[in-house]
Amino acid sequence: MSEITLPSVTTAKGDLWVFGYGSLMWRPGFEFRERVPARLVGEHRALCVYSFVHRGTPEQPGLVLGLDRGGACRGIAFRVAEKDRSDVVAYLRAREQVTSVYREVMRSVWLENDARQRVSALAYVVDRGHVQYAGRLSLADQHRHVVQGHGQSGANRDYVTATVKAIEAEGFRDTQLHQLATMLHGDAHSLHAPAPAEDRENR
Repeated sequence: MSEITLPSVTTAKGDLWVFGYGSLMWRPGFEFRERVPARLVGEHRALCVYSFVHRGTPEQPGLVLGLDRGGACRGIAFRVAEKDRSDVVAYLRAREQVTSVYREVMRSVWLENDARQRVSALAYVVDRGHVQYAGRLSLADQHRHVVQGHGQSGANRDYVTATVKAIEAEGFRDTQLHQLATMLHGDAHSLHAPAPAEDRENR
Protein backbone atom coordinates (compact mmCIF):
# COMPACT_ATOMS: atom_id res chain seq x y z
CA MET A 1 0.00 0.00 0.00
CA SER A 2 1.18 3.53 -0.68
CA GLU A 3 2.57 5.68 2.09
CA ILE A 4 -0.37 7.45 3.67
CA THR A 5 1.25 10.14 5.79
CA LEU A 6 3.95 12.77 5.37
CA PRO A 7 6.09 12.74 8.52
CA SER A 8 7.46 16.23 7.84
CA VAL A 9 4.11 17.94 7.40
CA THR A 10 3.67 18.41 11.14
CA THR A 11 7.18 19.76 11.77
CA ALA A 12 7.71 22.03 8.76
CA LYS A 13 7.95 25.75 9.45
CA GLY A 14 5.44 28.39 8.45
CA ASP A 15 1.71 28.36 7.90
CA LEU A 16 0.07 25.30 6.37
CA TRP A 17 -2.30 25.35 3.39
CA VAL A 18 -4.98 22.64 3.21
CA PHE A 19 -6.94 21.95 0.02
CA GLY A 20 -10.62 21.05 0.50
CA TYR A 21 -12.71 19.64 -2.34
CA GLY A 22 -15.55 17.80 -0.58
CA SER A 23 -16.89 18.04 2.96
CA LEU A 24 -13.93 20.21 3.99
CA MET A 25 -15.45 22.94 1.82
CA TRP A 26 -18.53 23.19 4.02
CA ARG A 27 -17.30 21.68 7.32
CA PRO A 28 -13.56 22.17 7.72
CA GLY A 29 -13.64 21.51 11.46
CA PHE A 30 -10.43 23.39 12.25
CA GLU A 31 -9.24 26.94 12.84
CA PHE A 32 -7.83 28.80 9.84
CA ARG A 33 -6.55 32.27 9.09
CA GLU A 34 -7.67 32.51 5.49
CA ARG A 35 -10.10 30.78 3.14
CA VAL A 36 -9.44 31.20 -0.60
CA PRO A 37 -11.01 29.61 -3.70
CA ALA A 38 -8.31 27.53 -5.37
CA ARG A 39 -7.60 25.19 -8.27
CA LEU A 40 -5.56 22.00 -8.26
CA VAL A 41 -4.32 20.65 -11.60
CA GLY A 42 -3.55 16.97 -12.22
CA GLU A 43 -6.42 15.41 -10.28
CA HIS A 44 -10.17 15.78 -10.33
CA ARG A 45 -12.99 15.44 -7.80
CA ALA A 46 -14.88 12.14 -8.13
CA LEU A 47 -17.27 9.99 -6.13
CA CYS A 48 -14.75 7.16 -6.28
CA VAL A 49 -14.45 6.01 -2.65
CA TYR A 50 -16.73 3.42 -1.06
CA SER A 51 -17.59 4.68 2.42
CA PHE A 52 -17.53 2.01 5.13
CA VAL A 53 -17.60 4.37 8.12
CA HIS A 54 -18.75 7.99 7.71
CA ARG A 55 -21.48 7.55 5.06
CA GLY A 56 -22.01 3.81 4.83
CA THR A 57 -21.01 0.40 6.16
CA PRO A 58 -19.07 -2.53 4.67
CA GLU A 59 -22.41 -4.27 4.13
CA GLN A 60 -24.07 -1.23 2.53
CA PRO A 61 -21.32 1.09 1.31
CA GLY A 62 -21.99 4.71 0.58
CA LEU A 63 -19.86 6.87 -1.72
CA VAL A 64 -17.63 9.80 -0.86
CA LEU A 65 -15.31 12.01 -2.84
CA GLY A 66 -11.67 11.53 -3.60
CA LEU A 67 -9.13 13.24 -5.80
CA ASP A 68 -8.46 10.89 -8.71
CA ARG A 69 -6.01 11.05 -11.59
CA GLY A 70 -6.31 13.56 -14.40
CA GLY A 71 -8.02 16.87 -15.05
CA ALA A 72 -8.34 19.64 -12.50
CA CYS A 73 -10.36 20.44 -9.40
CA ARG A 74 -11.72 23.68 -8.02
CA GLY A 75 -12.06 23.84 -4.26
CA ILE A 76 -11.02 25.83 -1.22
CA ALA A 77 -7.54 26.43 0.20
CA PHE A 78 -7.41 27.06 3.94
CA ARG A 79 -4.38 28.75 5.50
CA VAL A 80 -3.63 27.36 8.95
CA ALA A 81 -1.39 29.22 11.40
CA GLU A 82 1.98 27.61 12.10
CA LYS A 83 1.10 27.22 15.78
CA ASP A 84 -1.95 25.13 14.84
CA ARG A 85 -0.21 23.02 12.18
CA SER A 86 0.36 19.82 14.18
CA ASP A 87 -3.13 19.89 15.75
CA VAL A 88 -4.83 20.41 12.39
CA VAL A 89 -2.85 17.63 10.72
CA ALA A 90 -3.70 15.27 13.58
CA TYR A 91 -7.38 16.21 13.23
CA LEU A 92 -7.34 15.64 9.46
CA ARG A 93 -5.64 12.28 9.80
CA ALA A 94 -8.22 11.14 12.34
CA ARG A 95 -11.03 12.33 10.07
CA GLU A 96 -9.76 11.31 6.63
CA GLN A 97 -7.63 8.26 7.35
CA VAL A 98 -10.00 6.05 9.33
CA THR A 99 -9.43 3.23 6.82
CA SER A 100 -6.30 4.63 5.08
CA VAL A 101 -8.09 4.97 1.74
CA TYR A 102 -6.34 8.27 0.97
CA ARG A 103 -2.71 9.19 0.36
CA GLU A 104 -1.61 12.28 2.23
CA VAL A 105 0.27 14.46 -0.27
CA MET A 106 1.44 18.00 -0.90
CA ARG A 107 0.14 19.48 -4.15
CA SER A 108 0.57 22.81 -5.90
CA VAL A 109 -2.66 24.78 -5.95
CA TRP A 110 -3.37 28.10 -7.59
CA LEU A 111 -5.19 30.57 -5.36
CA GLU A 112 -8.02 32.37 -7.11
CA ASN A 113 -7.48 35.70 -5.36
CA ASP A 114 -6.00 39.00 -6.51
CA ALA A 115 -2.44 37.73 -6.15
CA ARG A 116 -3.14 34.50 -8.08
CA GLN A 117 -0.16 32.88 -6.40
CA ARG A 118 0.74 29.21 -6.33
CA VAL A 119 1.12 27.52 -2.93
CA SER A 120 1.87 24.01 -1.76
CA ALA A 121 -1.13 22.53 0.04
CA LEU A 122 -1.91 19.38 1.97
CA ALA A 123 -4.42 17.23 0.09
CA TYR A 124 -5.93 13.77 0.34
CA VAL A 125 -5.74 11.75 -2.88
CA VAL A 126 -7.45 8.39 -3.30
CA ASP A 127 -5.24 5.29 -3.12
CA ARG A 128 -6.18 3.34 -6.23
CA GLY A 129 -4.81 0.15 -4.70
CA HIS A 130 -7.18 0.28 -1.71
CA VAL A 131 -10.18 -2.05 -1.46
CA GLN A 132 -12.46 1.01 -1.07
CA TYR A 133 -11.42 2.54 -4.39
CA ALA A 134 -14.60 2.42 -6.49
CA GLY A 135 -13.16 3.61 -9.78
CA ARG A 136 -15.39 5.30 -12.31
CA LEU A 137 -18.99 4.34 -11.57
CA SER A 138 -22.00 5.06 -13.73
CA LEU A 139 -24.43 7.71 -12.52
CA ALA A 140 -26.96 4.94 -11.80
CA ASP A 141 -24.47 3.05 -9.62
CA GLN A 142 -23.52 6.25 -7.81
CA HIS A 143 -27.18 6.94 -7.14
CA ARG A 144 -27.77 3.43 -5.79
CA HIS A 145 -24.91 3.65 -3.32
CA VAL A 146 -25.75 7.17 -2.17
CA VAL A 147 -29.40 6.29 -1.57
CA GLN A 148 -28.48 3.27 0.57
CA GLY A 149 -25.53 4.86 2.35
CA HIS A 150 -25.78 5.84 6.01
CA GLY A 151 -22.88 5.88 8.45
CA GLN A 152 -21.44 7.53 11.55
CA SER A 153 -21.63 11.00 10.01
CA GLY A 154 -25.18 10.57 8.71
CA ALA A 155 -26.96 9.99 5.41
CA ASN A 156 -24.91 9.81 2.23
CA ARG A 157 -27.47 11.92 0.35
CA ASP A 158 -26.95 14.78 2.83
CA TYR A 159 -23.19 14.68 2.12
CA VAL A 160 -23.77 14.97 -1.63
CA THR A 161 -26.37 17.72 -1.27
CA ALA A 162 -24.21 19.78 1.09
CA THR A 163 -21.20 19.48 -1.22
CA VAL A 164 -23.22 20.60 -4.25
CA LYS A 165 -24.50 23.61 -2.29
CA ALA A 166 -20.94 24.50 -1.29
CA ILE A 167 -19.81 24.27 -4.92
CA GLU A 168 -22.70 26.44 -6.08
CA ALA A 169 -21.87 28.99 -3.37
CA GLU A 170 -18.44 29.37 -4.98
CA GLY A 171 -20.07 30.13 -8.33
CA PHE A 172 -19.32 27.02 -10.37
CA ARG A 173 -20.79 23.61 -11.14
CA ASP A 174 -19.58 20.01 -11.04
CA THR A 175 -21.68 18.45 -13.79
CA GLN A 176 -21.92 14.86 -12.56
CA LEU A 177 -22.42 15.80 -8.91
CA HIS A 178 -25.14 18.22 -9.92
CA GLN A 179 -26.85 15.52 -12.00
CA LEU A 180 -26.75 13.19 -9.01
CA ALA A 181 -28.12 15.88 -6.69
CA THR A 182 -30.99 16.47 -9.11
CA MET A 183 -31.80 12.75 -9.04
CA LEU A 184 -31.71 12.74 -5.23
CA HIS A 185 -33.95 15.81 -5.12
CA GLY A 186 -36.39 14.01 -7.40
CA ASP A 187 -36.40 11.03 -5.05
CA ALA A 188 -37.21 13.25 -2.08
CA HIS A 189 -39.94 15.04 -4.00
CA SER A 190 -41.53 11.79 -5.12
CA LEU A 191 -41.81 10.60 -1.50
CA HIS A 192 -44.23 13.47 -0.80
CA ALA A 193 -45.99 13.64 -4.14
CA PRO A 194 -49.57 12.29 -4.37
CA ALA A 195 -49.89 8.96 -6.12
CA PRO A 196 -51.21 9.02 -9.71
CA ALA A 197 -54.98 8.70 -9.98
CA GLU A 198 -54.87 5.17 -11.40
CA ASP A 199 -52.70 3.99 -8.49
CA ARG A 200 -55.06 5.48 -5.95
CA GLU A 201 -58.03 3.82 -7.57
CA ASN A 202 -56.38 0.40 -7.59
CA ARG A 203 -55.35 0.35 -3.95
